[in-house]
Amino acid sequence: MIVDAHAHIFRVVNGINKEGPTKGLGYGAVAVGGRRVEVIPPLCEETTHTPEMLMRHMDIAGVDKAVLLQGPFYGECNQYVREAVRRYPDRFFGFAYVDPWHREARAALQEISATLEFMGVKIEFSEATGLSGIHPGVRLDDPGVEWLWEELERAGMVAVVDLGAVGAASYQTDSMRRIAENRPHLTIVVAHLGQPTPTAESDPKSWRRWTEQIELGFLPNVYFDTASLPAYVAAEGYPFPTAGRYMAEAVCRIGSRKIMWGTDIPALLQHATYAQLLRAACSHLERLSASDRAAVLGGNAIRVFRRGGALRPD
Repeated sequence: MIVDAHAHIFRVVNGINKEGPTKGLGYGAVAVGGRRVEVIPPLCEETTHTPEMLMRHMDIAGVDKAVLLQGPFYGECNQYVREAVRRYPDRFFGFAYVDPWHREARAALQEISATLEFMGVKIEFSEATGLSGIHPGVRLDDPGVEWLWEELERAGMVAVVDLGAVGAASYQTDSMRRIAENRPHLTIVVAHLGQPTPTAESDPKSWRRWTEQIELGFLPNVYFDTASLPAYVAAEGYPFPTAGRYMAEAVCRIGSRKIMWGTDIPALLQHATYAQLLRAACSHLERLSASDRAAVLGGNAIRVFRRGGALRPD
């Protein structure tokens, strides 16, 4: 089974980031503060990505399931994701959006944790498009948000966390380590393989920060997805060999059972078709054994993305 561990759907773009509100302008464009940004290809009149659009991409590429994640940039769409999982339970794992610094966050999480359609929550913490930019200066291990990690662990839910770019204020590897160690029964997935880039690789200090984040995978309850790797080396073009090298280095450090293939569709469609993204990943993994390839491409996600994933032995 092949599983995309990092995908997005949204009916409309109606969110926020550190520059201000985000709003869909049609044909893939989004207003970000006062700027116009081409976020996804001009697939249709609206700037939208429906579950049916995603499933069509999946069917063409041969992908069985996808994990539906959310963040403030596209805008909260908990009900939209919930309905998609209800309609297509064999195709999607649903994750909710929570801003733990919002005054109503505790009540929202209580409702989410009682909803069978949600396997967990996505904490989009990146500075560029997430909560670190919206709430400058916050930390993931703030005592004021300890309730979040406690409730997720209690409910057996998975936390997907985007820590943003290497060196950004959101790149809080130390906070993530403390949370993971203090909550050993909380499954944590760090998005984007820690965001390795050629720029970070060229600077020894930055590259040490990346390797330190990857080494969170030595903890029994921490995993990584590989979403957006081709975007970081987009100038290379398909099949993005440097992305493959980053993936291989991560596998070498923490093992294939800690890494899950993901795309970040629909934004990655600016760089390759969905089928090409899968083919590129397969080429990046060709030196692994058949069982290890199967684990990265889907087996790990099936094991991890379910309630109580950390409570079941690997």
